Amino acid sequence: MLVDLNGRTAVVTGSSQGIGLAIAVGLARAGAQVVLTGRREEQLRKAAAEVATAAAGAEAVTVVCDLATADGAGALCEAIPETDILVNNLGVFGPVPALEITDEQWRTYFDTNVLSAVRLIRSYLPGMKQRGWGRVQNIASDSALVIPVEMIHYGVSKTALLSVARGFAKEAAGSGVTVNSVIAGPTHTPGVEDFVYDLVGRDRPWEEAQREFMRLHRPQSLLGRLIEPEEIAHLVVYLSSPQASATTGAAVRVDGGYVDFIVP
Repeated sequence: MLVDLNGRTAVVTGSSQGIGLAIAVGLARAGAQVVLTGRREEQLRKAAAEVATAAAGAEAVTVVCDLATADGAGALCEAIPETDILVNNLGVFGPVPALEITDEQWRTYFDTNVLSAVRLIRSYLPGMKQRGWGRVQNIASDSALVIPVEMIHYGVSKTALLSVARGFAKEAAGSGVTVNSVIAGPTHTPGVEDFVYDLVGRDRPWEEAQREFMRLHRPQSLLGRLIEPEEIAHLVVYLSSPQASATTGAAVRVDGGYVDFIVP
């Protein structure tokens, strides 16, 4: 399938590494002008260089901002007043015993994983509707449906993202704008490597640690391995395309069969 996004602008949040960077590369390869966001200028410069290398010289715009705050969202929208594609990928995660999650941690996860997406949709959706075309995607997680006991606060935030996408899809009904969630399964990123080692110990090679993590903590996976970020990006690029015009209000899974449901 040929996806042509030439002439489109795509904002990808949390895109200095991992899934967000892979998504930005995929969109750039399809012809979109990509906007990378993050809190660290040096990391964003490196990410922009990776986009240029991987996407045949594509130039990525970078915006340094903390999107967990209203000021950060305002800074991004001032720098990039409108966009055709918005991918809300920003998120934090980490294991905390269930009864030890503090109020502050709950607020941090809501501000970062949920409210950051709400603010940007609220800012960019009106322009998309006015122009009659747009794509919004929230990167959710298998943890939205299978709440992990080691990070309930994370799972709850990702469940909320599914509702955010479904609700705003109704707001965009009939406008030519689609709003969807992507349910990503356990994915291989630098942050996840640290998470895996925290759970299974650091006294073993990565491949062995990965297998042990999947066996002990994600046994439902039908892949039996972590998903690579590029595999998440492929679905996001499709949902960003004209070919995906009839998919909206959906929670689309790229989870390696981890979630043991027939639908969604």
